[in-house]
Amino acid sequence: MTSLACALILLSLTTTARAEDAIAPGRIIDAAIGDWNKDGKPDLALLVAPSPDDQADNPIGIHIYLRDDEHSLLKLAASAPNKIWGSVEPGGIVGQEPSISALPNGSIAIVSQNDAIGRDRWTQTLTLAYRNNNFVVAGYTYDSRDTLEPDNSHSCDYNVLTGKVTKDGKTLKADAKTVTIQNWQDDLGQKACESGHR
Repeated sequence: MTSLACALILLSLTTTARAEDAIAPGRIIDAAIGDWNKDGKPDLALLVAPSPDDQADNPIGIHIYLRDDEHSLLKLAASAPNKIWGSVEPGGIVGQEPSISALPNGSIAIVSQNDAIGRDRWTQTLTLAYRNNNFVVAGYTYDSRDTLEPDNSHSCDYNVLTGKVTKDGKTLKADAKTVTIQNWQDDLGQKACESGHR
């Protein structure tokens, strides 16, 4: 009787975990297909809106799928919930929609933006690369402009893997890092752009 009760409890926990991990079709807001691990097979990357009860500041998750050598079905390789900001409603604010796309070199570009509200407009791009069986943030690009003061515009491109920073046309140096998308925080890129040195 005890073993039956334990089995039922484990079954219910497994079912609950699967239900929480499930992505409802209506929550997928953008997708990209590319060969992330360069094995000649098409892989998939998704941007996923949060569940209705999730109130995170950065509500959009990134989920990346690969095919392995033996099977043709997609398998989840990286999951980073609550990673980027943006409008997730199909009829939402134009200029705040995030996007995900495949780059020719096999990397993934994830763009978030505010080109709609307020005087401070910005665009942020995370470039992901597949390294040592992980998806790491290889690049961080941030462009900003002030609609009331056009001269108060800035751009920063941070090669996270090498530490090279190009800020407003000047080449600077920051710390080189290897950070998976699961562990990435935008503060890492912002700090590199603020504290880069010659």
